[in-house]
Amino acid sequence: MIATICLCYCYYISSTIPRAFFRLLSILPVLFIFLTLPFSLHSFHLGGPTTFFLVWLSSFKLVLFSFNQPPLSLSPNIFHFISIASLPIKLKQQPIKTNNPKLENPKKPILLPLKVVFLAAIIRAYDYRESMHSYMILILYCCHMYLGIELVLAIAAAPVRTVFGFEIEPQFNEPYLSTSLQDFWGRRWNLMVTSILRPTVYDPVRSVSTGIFGITCASRAAMLATFLVSGLMHELIYYYLSRVSPTWEVTWFFVLHGVCTAVEVAVKKVMIRRGWRLHPVVSGLLTLTFLAVSGNWLFFPQLVRNGVDRKAIREYAILVNFVRSKLPVNLVNSL
Repeated sequence: MIATICLCYCYYISSTIPRAFFRLLSILPVLFIFLTLPFSLHSFHLGGPTTFFLVWLSSFKLVLFSFNQPPLSLSPNIFHFISIASLPIKLKQQPIKTNNPKLENPKKPILLPLKVVFLAAIIRAYDYRESMHSYMILILYCCHMYLGIELVLAIAAAPVRTVFGFEIEPQFNEPYLSTSLQDFWGRRWNLMVTSILRPTVYDPVRSVSTGIFGITCASRAAMLATFLVSGLMHELIYYYLSRVSPTWEVTWFFVLHGVCTAVEVAVKKVMIRRGWRLHPVVSGLLTLTFLAVSGNWLFFPQLVRNGVDRKAIREYAILVNFVRSKLPVNLVNSL
């Protein structure tokens, strides 16, 4: 309710103020309120999404709005404005006609139920975690993180799609099929973050740096700045989840991937000029392996060390028990 009131203020009051500095100044109190709201939530599954939706995505969208930039500047009414501002959605643009049928066919709807079943199996597997090898636990954590985030984003977008009939861009694009770091971060993983970091970080840094360093160096500087900002925002999310001072491990995770992605792009250009190309299966396995190894080194330790993973698993158990308590007795026995 507080967030909705704040967004109404932005739509009716801030939008009447001249764009740029003065409009940004009028939005600063809202950004501060969004920054404090997650402190009242102690649940992993409420605090995490709220932080991601409001503190990160909504705040960045409002900053763009202060300079009269999309997506909020294009909102035709208050309901559209609040939906786009508060949820991890991006409206689908006019479809591009193509002769490739693979690009025109939507993803099979059966994938989502299969992912729900797979996530349930992972949660069930945690009961046997004590007897598992550490590598198996790492695989479970990686799959859990991907499926959990994708399903939360899909659930958050569903009411808006149903009520208002919005055509929404996909939030993920099967990241397990990535063939490179550039493919993973730029085209497949959490596309809502990609769509908001490009206009707020990548494009401005690239534009400013081009006149100083040239196009190539400016693009690499913008890429590194984007990964750095992403790391800092993840560090903030970790703080809300654990309430423990940051150790900067997750920031270094994204800095590492920014550097490696920049190097990968440069190496691929040389390889393409010389006619060299890795088979997609080989490059895909290398990509996923690097993501898992670096994640085990820098991404997950802060969460595991502060018991955030155990807290999330306990909340799943509470939810399952609650659902079971509401089902008919004969159905529970059959399950």
